[in-house]
Amino acid sequence: MQLRFLYQLYEWYISRKLNQKNMPKHIAIIMDGNRRYSKIQGNINVVKGHEIGVDALERVLDWSIDLGIEIVTAYAFSTENFNRPDEEVEGLMNLFTKNFKRLVSHEKIHKNQVKVKVVGRAELLPKKVREAIKEAEDATAKYDKRLFNLAIGYDGRLEIVDAIKKIATEIKKGNITEEDITEDLVSKNLYTGGLDDPNLIIRTSGEERLSGFLLWQSSYSELYFCDSLWPELRRVDFLRAIRSYQERDRRFGN
Repeated sequence: MQLRFLYQLYEWYISRKLNQKNMPKHIAIIMDGNRRYSKIQGNINVVKGHEIGVDALERVLDWSIDLGIEIVTAYAFSTENFNRPDEEVEGLMNLFTKNFKRLVSHEKIHKNQVKVKVVGRAELLPKKVREAIKEAEDATAKYDKRLFNLAIGYDGRLEIVDAIKKIATEIKKGNITEEDITEDLVSKNLYTGGLDDPNLIIRTSGEERLSGFLLWQSSYSELYFCDSLWPELRRVDFLRAIRSYQERDRRFGN
């Protein structure tokens, strides 16, 4: 009880020190640690760990809305994750289906006008997941106040390859020439085309790497690595990441 009070006091202290005018517009998150959390708990299976991770993501969305952060992009499932045990992959697909369907009528999503979008190779996903994704995207398509991206079936290198293929197709059709290829054109052909690059990328569980996440877009992103496992992420951890971002001198190569 006393420890909880101290954390609440610390949260309040960090919150009042944050500069509302210097909030990151776009935060990207590598949600790492669900499987390790399951092992540490000892009595729950790995799918249950992922399920608890969904609750953590919902909390982060709430915190982001409260802080005025406009875009959140979360790394949920890579193309390599298809190589995990069948039981775990099937459990994750069921979780995706269930929670995208929840988003269709989710009170907070609609109250805060959050547009939901999946980035990645959605065609690799089972039909039931693709249908649930479409329902959530269609139900929130009219919103432009906030954006929630979920990277599913995602790989940063494949994203760049797919962008190159799109551009090559346009060249073949005669719509553009090689001289038209610019950084801006590549960016527009990524899965996240049209979005501002992330200002801040947060990774949980103590690992310090991007694991192929937003390789092109992260060129000038600030990186923050947190020791907490994803299901255990606390608001104070999130606030620390924002504070760290605001304390940095962002010179963009200058």
